Amino acid sequence: MGATFDLFTEPGATPVCSRAGCSSTAAWRVNWRNPRIHAADRVKIWAACDEHRGFLADYLRSRSFPVRVTGIDEDVDDLDDSAARAAGDGR
Repeated sequence: MGATFDLFTEPGATPVCSRAGCSSTAAWRVNWRNPRIHAADRVKIWAACDEHRGFLADYLRSRSFPVRVTGIDEDVDDLDDSAARAAGDGR
């Protein structure tokens, strides 16, 4: 993937989609974690435009990572493995 927009270190900047080669403004957060190396309260974020929201989320889900897609301004405190499975696709 391309460079990930860091929502925490660049306040006030316009988020750009994290999909490689995409320069569209992001409207979504793809919140995820790798449960093999991150605790449930460690949430990583990729920014996504409307076109790439599903692609980025599906890419992570195919690796069995918990994923929750939210609006660009919605914070996620943690991602529980069982909650992620029960929530379905999280879109």
